[in-house]
Formats: sequence, C-alpha cells, structure tokens
Amino acid sequence: MSSHRPYEHFLAISQITHRNTKVHALESHVPKCFFCRRAFCHESYGPKTVLSITVAMNDTCLLEVSRQARAPIDSGLTVIIPAYNEAESVADTIRSLQEQTRIPDEIIIVDDCSSDGTGDIARTFGVTVVRPATNTGSKAGAQSFALPMVKTKFVMAIDADTTLAPDAIEKLQVAFEDPGVASACGFVLPRRVRTLWERGRYIEYLFAFTFYKQVQDYYGKPMISSGCFSMYRTHVLQAHGGWSTRTLAEDMDLTWTFYQTGHKVRFIPEAVAYPIEPYNYEFMSKQLRRWSHGFVQNVKLHWKGLLEVPYLRSAVAVVTWDAVIASLAFLFVLPLLALILQKPWLLLGYIIDIPALLIPLVAGAWPRNEFGRALSSLPAFFVLRVVNAVFFLEAVWSEWVRRRSFMVYEKGH
Repeated sequence: MSSHRPYEHFLAISQITHRNTKVHALESHVPKCFFCRRAFCHESYGPKTVLSITVAMNDTCLLEVSRQARAPIDSGLTVIIPAYNEAESVADTIRSLQEQTRIPDEIIIVDDCSSDGTGDIARTFGVTVVRPATNTGSKAGAQSFALPMVKTKFVMAIDADTTLAPDAIEKLQVAFEDPGVASACGFVLPRRVRTLWERGRYIEYLFAFTFYKQVQDYYGKPMISSGCFSMYRTHVLQAHGGWSTRTLAEDMDLTWTFYQTGHKVRFIPEAVAYPIEPYNYEFMSKQLRRWSHGFVQNVKLHWKGLLEVPYLRSAVAVVTWDAVIASLAFLFVLPLLALILQKPWLLLGYIIDIPALLIPLVAGAWPRNEFGRALSSLPAFFVLRVVNAVFFLEAVWSEWVRRRSFMVYEKGH
C-alpha cells in the first residue's frame, strides 16, 4: 500500500478538460492519485464521501481533493454512559467525548441511582441524564435501560471512568464501512499507571491488545468487543435485546452472540481508550472475581453455539485449557516440585515466558514512548498473573464443579 494519504495529493481523472470547473464525484467516479495511479477506495474515504474536485489545467487535469463527508456515521451517533457513583470521573469522560474530532450527536448518562451527585455533575455539560426508578444492579442493566431512547443509526457504550484519545470515535467508525459489522472496539490502556495493580494491568493490556487482539482480528473473531469502549449498529443491538444480565461479562456474551447470529466484530487498534483501573487489591479482587466468573459463565452458556463458529471455538478452548493448566501450575505444581525436589531454580517457571512477552510489549510500548514504563511494570504483571490464577480456579470450582453461579455485580474501582 502506498505510504502517502490520498487527500494529500493531486488527482488525475481522465476526460475532464474544462479549466476551473468543479466536479462533484460520488462513488461512481473512481479518481486516481496523480503520483501512484492507485484508485481511491472506500477504505480511504467511505462509500458516501463527496470529493470536491477543482480542475487546474486544461490538458494536465490536476485535481485537488478536499474531504467533505468522511464519516460513514451519517445517521448519527448516540453514546450511552452507565454511571453509579461516578462523580469523580464522569466529567472527564463527558469532556473527552465533547472534544472528539467526531462529536456524538447525543450523550446519555444513565445515573443508576447514584448518591454522590453524579447526575448533577453530568447535567452541567448539557448532556441527557436519565435515572431509573431503582438501581438496575449492573452496567448491562443501566445500558439496556437507555437503549430504547436511542434514535440514531449507531450507538456507543463507554464506561464513566474512561476517556478517549481525541480521534478515537473517528478511527473506530471506519469499521462500519463494512455493512456486516455489528460491533467494533478499540485499544485499551490504563489511564493511571502508578500502583502495583495498575502496572500489572498495564502490561496485561499492552500485551493482549498488541498481540492477542490483533491475531483475533486477523481471523475476524475478536474474543470480546470491550465493554468500556465499543460501538454498535443500533438496530442489530436492539434486535438482540441489548446487553444481557444473564452473565457477569455482558460484553463477552454479546460478542459471542453476534458471531452465532452471523454478524462481524472488528478491533481497531488506532482507536484508543483510557479507563481507570483498580489501584488496590480490594478493587482488583472485585474486578477479577467478576471477570473470572463472567468468562466461565459464558463458556458454559455458549459452548454449543461456539462449536459452529470457526476459529472462535478453537481460541476459547485454548484459552480455557491454558488458564486452567497454567493456574494449577502456578499455584500448586511449581512450588510443590521446588519443595519436594529441593530445587529452588524450578521457581523460574513463573517467569520463563519473559522472552515471549517482551517482543509484543516492545512493539506496543516503543511507538508510545513508554518502553521504560513497560520495563519497570513487568514484575507487577507476574504478581497479577498469580492472583488472577486464584480467582480463575475459584470461578471454575464454583461455576462448573459446585454449580453455584455468582451473579453479584461489584464495581472494580
């Protein structure tokens, strides 16, 4: 692919010879770059882009292009923000949305019976604030409460503790140039990277979104359209009943349901979101418990349907098997072998995969000038991984062995 951007150059279109004539070319006209002769495709402009073309010379036909309608979201975008006692962060989230290069047409704050003035703060920004009669009990419930109010073609869900890169919406909307796409998500990195737990999560995200997520997108099956920042086609989301509360991981449930009903999901790494992650063990434990049980619940709920979805069935099977085996190894096998055999060097098994981790970490951190942060945060990742193993095995034991489902939604910050 040519390295230059289409709109940075002149164009040449044959059979146009009238001097100083403006031609409005729609999809039926396919202009070519004067330098590389490549046709400008929908990947660059979108199917409804209008090109304003000015003829510069009679015979040479150099044409200057200006983008007039880049966004395929010409039917509007509504953002839903579920918020329960988010007074400390909701202002930053709203401000981030209002400063986007593609500003949403409406922002709906679902003040889920907060007691800290979350709704009052949101109203000062001129957004729509709705409040259910009683607390909905979960983020999924709050988002689904607002979904019938959405009248635009597209809807986005974002957490009330999350901010976006200035062009995140503009980048994410490109995914919907494919009419088969029902949902799209972006790259996620913690907004704060200071404590042990935030640093562990930073490495976890940097590795996952630089490597795993991109491999999944290559095969057309991102495992999760992230709940903290995703965009949807409204009619598809409404047809599926919104965000279900039948598991603790509504984003995973919805993503896997989309695949089973023939829809596509995309991952756009250029669209970046920055949520606030748990900064201490108390909040991290709540989040890990919710995520672990949510994953196990979804495997239990969807396993038959996943058998019909190529690649995803393999990815979920590998992740499940790896998580169980790795967790058992970290918590029992490695320490017992080191103790019984009296060979402490066996404990190096906890960090044996450092070389495999470093390659994607460097690839993800270097362009962001965060190599030092990534390197200094690496030890925290190994701590978080062991803690993660505890919660995952507890979820497997509870959900699959004892058949006791955990459905209490606890905030992770």
